[in-house]
Amino acid sequence: MTRIEFLYDFGSPNAYLVHKVLPGIAARNGAAVEYQPVLLGGIFKATNNQSPITAFAGVTHKLTYQQREIARFVTRHGISFLFNPHFPIMTISLMRGAVFAQGQAWERDYIDTVFDAIWRDGKNMGDSAVVTQVLQQAGLPVDQIVSAIQRQEVKNRLIETTSQAVERGVFGVPSMFVGDELFFGKDSLDDMERELLRLES
Repeated sequence: MTRIEFLYDFGSPNAYLVHKVLPGIAARNGAAVEYQPVLLGGIFKATNNQSPITAFAGVTHKLTYQQREIARFVTRHGISFLFNPHFPIMTISLMRGAVFAQGQAWERDYIDTVFDAIWRDGKNMGDSAVVTQVLQQAGLPVDQIVSAIQRQEVKNRLIETTSQAVERGVFGVPSMFVGDELFFGKDSLDDMERELLRLES
């Protein structure tokens, strides 16, 4: 089965949008999605990149257009989306939690819960009390997660996955790999699907 590696950080609205459509793309192409948490701030620092809000702040009409483009994508795919009023959210603890979640039976539940809390429900997931409440309501093992994100091996693993992403050519998220082929952003999903079809033929 073809594998789609999905590199994500919960703080990216476009990563949330890709997260919502990627399973459907994978299913219709006989592929599997493997979620790989990375720290977007670390990638930006290593690659001298910036968030679109910062990079295009002085470009007349650019950010307004991006809002329209997101609205089109959301409408086309029927996604519930709310730009988080607490943006930007510090996601390092959440991403450490995602590292700990890898391979757990509840990994996908954790990913769905955190993404939805930020980009569907507008929660301030930079507030530890809010995070605890959200995870408890979802039936996730809050005590295990809180304990794990303090462990050095979990912290180191997030640093490693972020560094490895940069070494592979990643400069931001959402990023997807099919084999060694990199696809960046939701605008690359059609190209990625064509690559999946090519591999099937």
